[in-house]
Formats: sequence, structure tokens, C-alpha cells
Amino acid sequence: MGDAKVIPFDEEERRGRGRARPPLDGGQEQGERAEGGGPAEESEEGGGLDEALARGVAFVRRRLTGDYEVDDFGYDQDLTDEVLLTLLRPVFEKYFRVEVRGMENVPDEGGALVVANHSGTLPWDALMLQVAVRDRHPADRHLRLLAADLVFQLPVVNELARKAGHTLACAEDAQELLARGELVGVMPEGFKGIGKPFSERYKLQRFGRGGFVATALRARVPIVPCSIVGAEEIHPMVGNARTLARLLNLPYFPLTPTFPWLGPLGAIPLPTKWTIQLGEPIETRDQPPEAAEDPMLMFQLTDQVRETIQHTLYKLLVARRSVFF
Repeated sequence: MGDAKVIPFDEEERRGRGRARPPLDGGQEQGERAEGGGPAEESEEGGGLDEALARGVAFVRRRLTGDYEVDDFGYDQDLTDEVLLTLLRPVFEKYFRVEVRGMENVPDEGGALVVANHSGTLPWDALMLQVAVRDRHPADRHLRLLAADLVFQLPVVNELARKAGHTLACAEDAQELLARGELVGVMPEGFKGIGKPFSERYKLQRFGRGGFVATALRARVPIVPCSIVGAEEIHPMVGNARTLARLLNLPYFPLTPTFPWLGPLGAIPLPTKWTIQLGEPIETRDQPPEAAEDPMLMFQLTDQVRETIQHTLYKLLVARRSVFF
């Protein structure tokens, strides 16, 4: 098998391959469908199968010849687009039925920091946000997520996370990506958010010390608040086995109505209905260069982002008809 090409940081533009974007409604427009089905629909289905087969063959050929690129963080766009996101897409479209709003608030180009709430016991929300940006953004942008140390300590998960473009949640890595014009995603609640009890659902935890704001100020990129509804209920955490968590060196060991009582089946998330709302960007380019060293300004911006996300969560919850529909 050939070796992949490695892209250094100083390369101005990454060469990407085109990808057929799925329709926003998960299918063809009604007016484009053949009336009554029949041969026209069968022909379209056959064409879709042929296209998928051709893409699969082309993907295997690129892997065998080394005709794909991996950046210095380990990000493999070819593998992400053709395999990882392809596997996640049915979960996004059919299982969680994610509705995405406000994607026009994400810049078409240049660096930006997407800041979202974190919940659900397992990080499905981060993965669904990554699919949402790739499939719903008009410029087909990729979201580079910042992940906790634990992600890169787990076998298999570590390698897959790097291939998918995730990197360590530290200021240096985030600033490097933003300087290259990448779209970066962060969930400042961390384990406090994803591991909180079900009784505290949709109540944002502390956003750390505002490190993400300092990073955005130094890079002079906009901050895009993002509110995710639906993830809190996929694994209702009714308890935390702290002793077992310490023995396993985990931040928490969740007890839900199905896990660990049903074994591996208990790890299957409930099919809740999701909404991802991206808010208006908060600009930082007008701030002076020394703004990142001003603790009061950092506190104000951190609080502004947090309150924006929290207020949007409340509005989405009030408008929600049902957890599952």
C-alpha cells in the first residue's frame, strides 16, 4: 500500500475532492420524481448504486496507491468523507432526524470558532455537529473538533479521532488551525456537561476559564454560538458509579435506565429528535491585540456566548413538540 502525502502547516490551500452533497430533505425534490414511480425510479436507483460502487472502487484505488493526503494533525479528509461521515450520515438523517438551523451564520471561508453545549453521556452531539456542518454548509466546510485528553488515550478511538480531524483541546492546536483558516469546534463544558445527571438537563455548566475566547481573540476570528437540543435524552444519566469510574480512570461511569443492565445493548442511544441551531457570530476582529490579556473582557465575552446558547436552548425547548417526534 502506498504512503499518504503529508500536508505541512505552511501550505496555503488544501486540495480537496468533490463530494456529492445530499439533498437537505434527505431525498429528491417532489417535482423531480417520476410520477407513479416505475422504470424512472428504478433507473435512478440503479444509477445511484453504480455511482456508489464507482466511488468505492476509486476510494480503494487511492488507498492502495497512496493518492490521498494527511495533514500534520493526522487528519485524513478522504477517509473522513468516504467512510466515517458515510457511516454517521444515516444516524444523522434517519435515526436522530437532525434539523439544522442558522447555517448561514457560519462563514463560507476563513477561520471561525463554533462553540456548542455538550451533553448526552456519550459524545454523539459532537459527531452530529460535524456531519451537520459538512452536509448543510453551502461551502461544504469541515469542522475540526477539539477533544479531551481521554479521547487520545483510548485505543482505536484515538486513531479514528485524528483521522476525522479532531485534535487535542489546547490553545496551541486551536490557534494553529484557526490561523490556517479552518473551522474549529469546541464544547467548553467538557466532561461537566456530557456527564451531568439527567435532572440537570439543558442547564449549561461552567465554561471553564474562557480559554476559547482568548484563542478567538488572538486569531481574530468570529465566535459562532451553537445550541443542540435532543442529545440530553439519548442516555438519561440517573446515576454515577464514582468508585467504578475511579477504578477505570474515567471521569464518570454512567448509570442509565438501560446501561449497564442490558450490557452492550444499553449503549444504544434513544432515537430522540434533534435540533442544531447556529446563532449569529460574535466578531472579535475589532478588538485590540492586547484584548486576549484582558480578564474582564474575556469574562464578558465568555458570559455572552454562554447566555446566548442557554437562551436559545430554552427557546428551542419551548417550541419542541416532543422528545421523539
